[in-house]
Amino acid sequence: MSAVFITATGTDIGKTFVTAGLIRHIRSSGGAIAAVKPIVSGFDPEAWQESDPAVLLAALGRPVVLTEVERISPWREGRAIVFRDVVEFCRKSIAVDRGMVLIEGIGGIMVPLDDRHTVLDLMSMLRIPAIMVAGSYVGTISHTLSALEVMARRNLDIAAVVISASEGSAASLEDTVGSIAQFADAIDVIALPRLPAGTSDHPALARIAALIA
Repeated sequence: MSAVFITATGTDIGKTFVTAGLIRHIRSSGGAIAAVKPIVSGFDPEAWQESDPAVLLAALGRPVVLTEVERISPWREGRAIVFRDVVEFCRKSIAVDRGMVLIEGIGGIMVPLDDRHTVLDLMSMLRIPAIMVAGSYVGTISHTLSALEVMARRNLDIAAVVISASEGSAASLEDTVGSIAQFADAIDVIALPRLPAGTSDHPALARIAALIA
């Protein structure tokens, strides 16, 4: 695979943690890796150093400065989203970079990008494999299986489902993974426990990286 789209069942699930972890893991293994997150919500120009683009830039080993943020996340607060321009930006990112390109979406698969298009439409236009990130909270099984069914109806290739441990959840991570795997039609379902920021060496990350290599 030359490019993978990283999406989720909703917001604050752990997409950027997964994306950054994969970047660090692939870089540490000597692989060529690039990443973009075209659209960012809640971006504060006065306090952006902990933003998703900043996290991705740090993982990539690139300067964490606003000019670099502009290169990987051009659609931030105040810039109108033109769907065809977002599609073209993603396609150019894939064409320009050698090696693997990770494209991280915003929110969940049905988040609107404009008055006619959602993240799912962007994925459908790009036609690249996807990683679905879900949480381990109570209710995630229904959310995750519903999202997978919607993606299957668009004939999207799902490389893996990553279940990121939700903080303080009463649901077991292992039980959640087992239940989703039972209905996921042979898609690899991978448990990702809560890990320290900056982690690059973990069996879950290695397994995901192997699936998209």
